[in-house]
Amino acid sequence: MGAQEQEPWKDAHVTMLLGAAKLLQSKSKEIKGTIKLVFQPGEEEHAGAYHMIKEGALDKIQGIFGLHIQPLMPVGTIGSRPGPILAGSGRFSVTIHGKGGHAAFPHLATDPILAACSAILALQQLISRETDPLDARVVTVGMIEGGQAANIIPETVRLKGTFRSMTSEGLNYLQQRIQEVIEIQASVHGCTATVDFMLEKMKPYPATVNDEAMYKHAKNVGETLLGEPNVKLFPMSMGAEDFSFYTEKMAAAFFMIGTKNETLDPNTIWHSPNLVIDEEVLPIGAALHAAVAISYL
Repeated sequence: MGAQEQEPWKDAHVTMLLGAAKLLQSKSKEIKGTIKLVFQPGEEEHAGAYHMIKEGALDKIQGIFGLHIQPLMPVGTIGSRPGPILAGSGRFSVTIHGKGGHAAFPHLATDPILAACSAILALQQLISRETDPLDARVVTVGMIEGGQAANIIPETVRLKGTFRSMTSEGLNYLQQRIQEVIEIQASVHGCTATVDFMLEKMKPYPATVNDEAMYKHAKNVGETLLGEPNVKLFPMSMGAEDFSFYTEKMAAAFFMIGTKNETLDPNTIWHSPNLVIDEEVLPIGAALHAAVAISYL
């Protein structure tokens, strides 16, 4: 049973699993088997699930079920799909080193901003020209930082970004080519580049792949509790989850649980400080956790 902790909705995940603990405790004399509740830290940027497995927290566990809130789905619904549901993802941090100078004399400087711009544009060709159009991959630069004055060419520029794919092969290919493209583009402009995939801090997340039998089990439980129309086929997404590490080791099912309520704030999404959780979802999530676990034993 997995409760994924991440801002700003970690309280909802933890509360649902605490509710499941209370329900399971009330049935403890009837439970034949072992149920572990995973209050896992470090989903964002720390691959907490990887470390849980590495430290043996889930040794001898045969199946795992996880819930994640979905503010685009109404309260009272859940959704998932068999097979791949979420992409694998890695991160990169880049420093491009040039030679600073005055804007009036660009020929005496080596411009890392120009090199960074060329590198960012070239990265998009990894998707548009090197990826099968039917194979989902994404490269995004989400941070660029360099310079402090309008008339000064800086010494360095920093970039940060992510790369995503539905396959391990795709992730490996993108990682290799990201490094090559950035280093070559920096060189074209007379600069050098340091590319760090932050492997010591965060292992790249593999794709989240639901076990078909475990998915069907959780789906059947959901239909019993919520009604068949309220269990949706969830589309594949390029979002990523470290729950994926569990899916590599055991039969796993990862489901989304709706939190949308039109009378509250219908337009907030993950990572928004304005996200509003309809608390009606909490007993639903608790019941799902408990029912999936008990009926699986």
